[in-house]
Amino acid sequence: MRDPARTVSHPEFIHDWNGRGAASSPAFPVEINDETLRDGMQATAVTSPTVEEKRGLLELMQHIGVSAVSLGMPAAGPWALEEVVTLARHIREEALRLEPNCAARTLHSDIVPIVEAVQRAGQPIVVHTFIGASPLRQCAEAWDLDFILRSSTAAIDFAVRQGLEVAFITEDTTRSTPETLELLFRAAVEHGASRLVLCDTVGHATPAGTRALVRWTRDLMARLGSPVKVEWHGHNDRGLALINALVAVEAGATRVHGCGLGIGERTGNAPVELLLLNLKLLGWIDQDLTRLVDYVLTLAQVCRVPIPRNYPLVGEDAFRTATGVHSAAIIKALERGDDWLADHIYSSVPAGEFGRRQQLELGPMSGMSGVRYWLMVRGLQENEQLCAEILQRAKSAASTLTEEEVWSIVQAHGGQGRSCV
Repeated sequence: MRDPARTVSHPEFIHDWNGRGAASSPAFPVEINDETLRDGMQATAVTSPTVEEKRGLLELMQHIGVSAVSLGMPAAGPWALEEVVTLARHIREEALRLEPNCAARTLHSDIVPIVEAVQRAGQPIVVHTFIGASPLRQCAEAWDLDFILRSSTAAIDFAVRQGLEVAFITEDTTRSTPETLELLFRAAVEHGASRLVLCDTVGHATPAGTRALVRWTRDLMARLGSPVKVEWHGHNDRGLALINALVAVEAGATRVHGCGLGIGERTGNAPVELLLLNLKLLGWIDQDLTRLVDYVLTLAQVCRVPIPRNYPLVGEDAFRTATGVHSAAIIKALERGDDWLADHIYSSVPAGEFGRRQQLELGPMSGMSGVRYWLMVRGLQENEQLCAEILQRAKSAASTLTEEEVWSIVQAHGGQGRSCV
């Protein structure tokens, strides 16, 4: 982790082309709704955490600045209701700064368990009531628009009468017609919904489509004079969930949804940790993210989700290098006591800001400076023969040497000597 005493920023060293043509910073606080405990659990290969493990995840969500969290769908069964009550009660008792919400179809029978959870837990819960809106869903379900409209308004009316805040969700929004959406959105606002959630349910949207839909919805709300907030929920079928979420914020969405490690049905959702990482680097949020890696590693453990070695930020190789030119530049910065420079010279993501550090290792592409540094940071004495043998072994290896392999060479030499040349 970065030592603040050694951190001196040098922004003048970076010419940022990213700012050219980009939207200005949002005029509103950007919020994250973490769907890991609901949408994330729809991933077929994920193991559902225990309730105790979910409580731990809630606390980590607060540490990384998540604003809202989906606790599940209590209508799924008695076990689901009990779990929602337990988690909502934990949020209240621990005074966690998380706004809980629960999913419900536009059915009276789905909303009743949420009402019960609120009463039993003594904690407000936002109703996220959803129904398919696209022509595809209408065809598959044999629904007509009148049925969708009646179901939606009846559900919103019931939840509002119970004193609950309502977010109205149109599934498959990104393949729905503007005529249908305008009818449904107008009705939702008139009946008391305070949020509209635009869903890219099957990951269909491109960044251009995301921008167009969010702006269209914001314009509609402006014409209606409505303060209703617009949210974005995107899936990753085309690999665009992350960029779409960022574009949605640029276009005016005040809250974006995601799951830890991007888990979820099929190819998953926008990854919460990469959303936060990019929002931080864009300067759109300013919270402390040094616990972000803890959140992801804990999630991976309790859900039994493997993390690819090359995964950004949390992958084992994210900040590792064994390339001689790269290592030499990082070493020069560290030897000057400039942690900021060491963190930026060969990385666009400053490891220290997220609780990690640069790791210099030895492999076929390494040079002598890397060998010297490896020994120095471990407090080991050096000599020419030892350095030469380590470098020769690294150069002849098929991959990066393990810590144990380098140590075996050191131990064979007793770690003795004066200097490497």
